[in-house]
Amino acid sequence: MSEKFRCFGNTPLYADYHDNEWGRPLHDDRKLFEFLILEGAQAGLSWETVLKKREAYREAFDGFDPEKVALYDEAKVQELLSNSGIIRNRLKINSAIINAKLFLDIQKQYGSFDKFIWAYVDNKPVNNRINKPEDWSATTPVSDKISKDLKKMGFKFVGSTIIYAFMQATGMVNDHLTKCFIYGELEK
Repeated sequence: MSEKFRCFGNTPLYADYHDNEWGRPLHDDRKLFEFLILEGAQAGLSWETVLKKREAYREAFDGFDPEKVALYDEAKVQELLSNSGIIRNRLKINSAIINAKLFLDIQKQYGSFDKFIWAYVDNKPVNNRINKPEDWSATTPVSDKISKDLKKMGFKFVGSTIIYAFMQATGMVNDHLTKCFIYGELEK
């Protein structure tokens, strides 16, 4: 009996993420906010490190409710800085609060963050045909544009590499390897 080929995922947690989340089109604003915050928190670390801390993040950040996160004050920042379950970096924590406020602004202006962010890919996933891991991009012209636009609005921890990882995670791009068992499912 042969095992299914997957792009990555040599631990149960990582394999579950690969099989059930990565690259699947996501249109839920709260989940999009979660990925925006987690991708920023991941900067300089492995994604598996973030996945291991994800549940603690959900608890610490009120289920990634942007309305609640936008109201965090210095006392809450101190609480988060003492929470060993999350990545305790003041800049990343402060960026989550700033980004929550700006996320809410985008929701007001566009009706949803989903409408805003998916417009960059004409509201449908970009199907990349990647044959080997070496062909994965860290950035693209689209991630450069989104990053530039978000930075202009005041968002933090939204460099082009972070944004491209966000696009991969939320299914704005299908970067599963062509031989991965998920690729064909998502290409349809």
